[in-house]
Amino acid sequence: MAGRSPVPEWESLLVRRLPGTWEPVTGGESGARVLRSADGSRYAKCVPAEQQDLLARERDRVDWLSSSGVPGPVVLEWVADADAACLVTSAVRGVPADSMPADALRRAWPSIAEAVRGLHALPAGDCPFTRDLGQMFAVARDVVARGAVNPEFLPVEQQQAAPAELLARLAVQVDRRLEQEAADTVVCHGDLCLPNIILDPGTAGVAGFIDLGRLGRADRYADIGLLLANARETWEDEDRAIAADDAFADGYGIALDADRQRFYLHLDPLTWG
Repeated sequence: MAGRSPVPEWESLLVRRLPGTWEPVTGGESGARVLRSADGSRYAKCVPAEQQDLLARERDRVDWLSSSGVPGPVVLEWVADADAACLVTSAVRGVPADSMPADALRRAWPSIAEAVRGLHALPAGDCPFTRDLGQMFAVARDVVARGAVNPEFLPVEQQQAAPAELLARLAVQVDRRLEQEAADTVVCHGDLCLPNIILDPGTAGVAGFIDLGRLGRADRYADIGLLLANARETWEDEDRAIAADDAFADGYGIALDADRQRFYLHLDPLTWG
């Protein structure tokens, strides 16, 4: 008779310290596991010990944002031992924006622009976390050097190019982008794609932002470039996508800088790995 597989450290920790019924949601990045309580009111993100510091950084960001007035989860529990760590947060009630069909997302688009503007309007000097360009580019160099870039994260037109070549194309722009960032630093979400924006399906308003592990001070285009590119996967055609970009710019209150937008869109996939 085959023996049972050993219980993962994070699962043992969750059962011992936070009893109740937990349902798996997804495998997540880099070995993290996300679970939801049976009543849907809580989420637990669990990692092995070697990733405890990363999860603690996310905990601190969630805690900081929850005190800022910007809607999102609240830290409920933090449990850790020598083998694993689990962060338990309140659920943000609603549905992820990427699950909405195009017509519904269009109705919610003004609320999304307003919510992003509100996040970016927080006093950057009060934010203790940074995801500035110097840090992002250092991470990208490391990911590229380790051969850890996931081609599926790259824009389609770049998926056959060598990551080192893609990084070199960005490197020549860094000094200019650093000047722009210094003049226009805001509190950024850091991974502002549609799955991380929760909508109230009844009102089409933004119920909150989730997945805050990369939140910090950065150029606003680190968020804007990713959001607009990700939303293009929902719009039916290029004309609708251009109209949505224009509508976002109007609601946010900005004249979009296409070059700056493109720079951050091309940098972001090199920072995952």
